[in-house]
Amino acid sequence: MDAVQRARSGHPGAPMGMADVAEVLWNSHLRHNPENPNWPDRDRFVLSNGHAAMLLYSLLHLSGYRLPIGQIRNFRRLHAQTPGHPEYGCAPGVETTTGPLGQGLANAVGMALAEKTLAARFNRPGHEIVNHHTYVFAGDGCLMEGISHEACSLAGTLGLSKLIVFYDDNGVSIDGAVKGWFTDDTPARFRAYGWHVEEAVDGHDARAVARALDAARAETTRPSLLCCKTIIGYGAPNKQGGADCHGAPLGDDEIALVRKELGWESLPFEVPDEIYAGWNASERGRALEDEWRGRMERYAKKYPDLAAEFERRMRGELPSCWGESAAAFVRKTHEEGRNVATRKASGAALAAYGEVLPELVGGSADLAGSNNTLGPNSKAITAADGDGNYVYFGVREFAMTAISSGLCLHGGFIPYSATFLTFSDYARNAVRLAALMKQRVILIYTHDSIGLGEDGPTHQPIEHLSSLRLMPGLDVWRPCDAVESAVAWKRAIERHDGPSALAFSRQTLPHIERDAEPLAHIAHGGYVLYGGNKSPELIVIATGSEVTLALAACRRLAEVGRRVRLVSMPCAEVFERCDEDYRRAVLPPGVPRLVVEAAAGDWWYKYAGGNGRIIGMKTYGESAPGAALFEHFGFTGERIAQVAGEMLAEETLA
Repeated sequence: MDAVQRARSGHPGAPMGMADVAEVLWNSHLRHNPENPNWPDRDRFVLSNGHAAMLLYSLLHLSGYRLPIGQIRNFRRLHAQTPGHPEYGCAPGVETTTGPLGQGLANAVGMALAEKTLAARFNRPGHEIVNHHTYVFAGDGCLMEGISHEACSLAGTLGLSKLIVFYDDNGVSIDGAVKGWFTDDTPARFRAYGWHVEEAVDGHDARAVARALDAARAETTRPSLLCCKTIIGYGAPNKQGGADCHGAPLGDDEIALVRKELGWESLPFEVPDEIYAGWNASERGRALEDEWRGRMERYAKKYPDLAAEFERRMRGELPSCWGESAAAFVRKTHEEGRNVATRKASGAALAAYGEVLPELVGGSADLAGSNNTLGPNSKAITAADGDGNYVYFGVREFAMTAISSGLCLHGGFIPYSATFLTFSDYARNAVRLAALMKQRVILIYTHDSIGLGEDGPTHQPIEHLSSLRLMPGLDVWRPCDAVESAVAWKRAIERHDGPSALAFSRQTLPHIERDAEPLAHIAHGGYVLYGGNKSPELIVIATGSEVTLALAACRRLAEVGRRVRLVSMPCAEVFERCDEDYRRAVLPPGVPRLVVEAAAGDWWYKYAGGNGRIIGMKTYGESAPGAALFEHFGFTGERIAQVAGEMLAEETLA
């Protein structure tokens, strides 16, 4: 209450309503060590209703994490460890960024899936090194969001029994009593998913909460939902139970009444020593971790290779053979010189890299054959068998992407997910949070342009590449052939500070021959593919399937004596992180530029400049064969050569 009041904004209602439930979980059941928030076998706690941030910050502070009272006082202040919604990386013990409702719940499904899969892979009889729960607090808003249906349905199908969700069933959201717009039979809904459900748990009765939690922890085949009946703003005599305390400070007068109601006599931000002593979990946490490390030592003696592999994966390190293996695959791909759709090239890269990366785990949103995610070494993760590397996500793009972030946040995995590029819209906010949290998630998006053809404008992405490129921290790759596809995959795997979106073609694209220098420079995100040894009169920048067309145009202009350079730009974000000397060498200033991409073009003006030209899409597509569409919309070598010639003529006249 005091932190929200001091910030003059925030949400006191849910923290007050769920405080009793939190006390039971954190003081009697949660296995964690405040002195080492990253202990691998700790329980994970996710506050999916992230507006209740002050509950999590209070729990972390009281139980002994390095989150001092000064940070509690600075709630919602600039650069504080206590932002308005929990953010991964700000405060120790915050397992994921939450606030967009339902996504924390989906992240938690990913964490529980990670636990199940790691346990199946590494545990041995008498040697359990992976055995922990994922706990979630979720509210009405989380369950109203569609992502909760996607994620919880899959959680039930996969039998994620270590996932326990506390539903804050207080009947109130921002607009008031939810009975006017949320009348689902939630227990029945979750039973239909295949969950264990505890109904009507008195959230203010510690013994009732403990009984429900014990029943959930005893469950071995199903995730659990504990429906906790709580009073929002519990303890505020004039505001509890209503929307007034949901998202606004209680006010000094009401806070004074709450202090009297609860018998709390300490001043704001003062906690009695006996309260700290009762809550501090450091000693217990050390003992729990020490016991686990003893088990780990015994495990390492009997299974040294498995122990080393587990520790490597949990550190997020690539195996020592990675660099050589990946480079060899890129060389092999270049030497083979196959004409192939880049979606098929992606499948080949995934299969090859997966042979040396057991942590590469993921799947497709019911498009495995189209996305080329199923390979010879793919094995499905099921309720009965967690020792797999492939997830049949079903048509659940949003949950799939958020679950992938949960896998990554848990540790031990490099997750990938796949769908058509146009359906990235369904997952947009989960992509954004992956970028915000800087998670190494690989997003496979096939059918990358109007070139997919007959499925028509509903399936043909136009604005998607530009809108994804606008997301800070997201690398967007659009390769032009199998070689660039192999490099894009390699760079995405090697990246540790954010997600990568890989956009691949449906149609076959020709192999492009390269000398050693341009081959090496693909990894820079942008490089000179043609015309590198001359001072150019014009620079053509292209991506994906349009690179081949631009190359034909540049060669045609070269035949009449014009010095035209072609720059392939598979990933502008990586190119922009290169040093200035390299960028100026590739794109020397003062040279006119023509950008070619079969997508919305406005984003490219940062490269074309005010005097440059862009050949792009200004409308939605059409339903017709891909080749006919490229002809119709002007994506041909002849059209590119024509526009380039016009630009050269203008320069000559100038």
